[in-house]
Amino acid sequence: MPKRHAKIGRMVATGLDVLMNRKKILAGRKIGLVANPSSVDSKLRFIVDLFLEEKSWQVTALFGPEHGLRAELQAEEWSSEFKDPASGLPVYSLYGQRLKPEPHMLNNVDTIVFDMQDVGSRYYTFIYTLSYIMEACMNREIEVVVLDRPNPINGVDIEGPVLEKGYESFVGRYPIPTRHGMTIGELASLFKIEFGVNCKLQIVQMENWKRDLYFGETKLPWVLPSPNMPTVDTAITYPGQCLLEGTNMSEGRGTTRPFEFFGAPWIDPNALVTGLSAYKLSGVTFRPLYFQPTFSKHAGVLCGGAQIHVTDRHQFKSVKMTLCLLHWMLQTYPQQFRWKDPPYEYVTDRLPIDILFGNSWIREELEKGTHPDDIERRWDSPLQDFVKLRHKHLLY
Repeated sequence: MPKRHAKIGRMVATGLDVLMNRKKILAGRKIGLVANPSSVDSKLRFIVDLFLEEKSWQVTALFGPEHGLRAELQAEEWSSEFKDPASGLPVYSLYGQRLKPEPHMLNNVDTIVFDMQDVGSRYYTFIYTLSYIMEACMNREIEVVVLDRPNPINGVDIEGPVLEKGYESFVGRYPIPTRHGMTIGELASLFKIEFGVNCKLQIVQMENWKRDLYFGETKLPWVLPSPNMPTVDTAITYPGQCLLEGTNMSEGRGTTRPFEFFGAPWIDPNALVTGLSAYKLSGVTFRPLYFQPTFSKHAGVLCGGAQIHVTDRHQFKSVKMTLCLLHWMLQTYPQQFRWKDPPYEYVTDRLPIDILFGNSWIREELEKGTHPDDIERRWDSPLQDFVKLRHKHLLY
């Protein structure tokens, strides 16, 4: 594992920044652009505007991922095809009725440019939108150009179970761990070489990025990549707290601190904080609170719960923390707490919690009362195998 070093002095240049200084990379191309509001340069200029102003190439189509081209949609809301009012270009949704571009959408395209901010967790669907685009371009001689961006929760630390065969979904297509420690460009290389998505691929690398940096150390502006990812703090707690989507607990959607607030109407906040403190988790403390979500689970209902306060990012393990939370909930509220029923992210024959874990054995062990330390030890061997696989694709 790379050694941690002093904070960087110069601003990181994203793949978009690098590209706009080396425009000949795309000169003469007919471009399909995959973007969302996080697709900005270091001066907060939106990639769609930059690309439409440029005369050395032609933008012929726009594509939007989950939440839409302008991130106007909540989780699991669908968008239909429409024309961009400013440019008149078709805007195709890659979430909902389709996940992969259809052939007619690529008829006037020789290059797909992909630029979106990932958050470093296996569940985040943008990386699978990239994989489907790579598949669609594989046999059509269309090049995929990925403009790389920082992993906001650093590119060193990894955690959690590796997804197992039979549990693939749009929140986990490939055998990678919950927290993967890779950039989106590195993941594109992994998909191409290890998982057979063998398209023509070019990765425009960042400049000045070091693997151990958190996003705040890059000096880049943070633009929320999806409606419930408002801050880098959210991204830090997300790898574990997204698991609550597979339960009847609120993961904080409908509050000002999603994935940091959590709870349910039947929870005693003080008992919850006392219970979690017994696990002696490193780098985190909890504050008891009540909250009332404005939408999503328990909307308009007072919930007891807690707020996560990360005190040491380098010691904090988000997946382990939520594993302890689930263990405590099953022991303390066996009548009220339950796993959410399917469907979830297009899967109808698996429990959502199993889809999120990437296996069923963790849920089964939790139901037996197995201690989280023992569960963590069991996922370690596949995790170390992934470390070796991942190493071949690291660009920084």
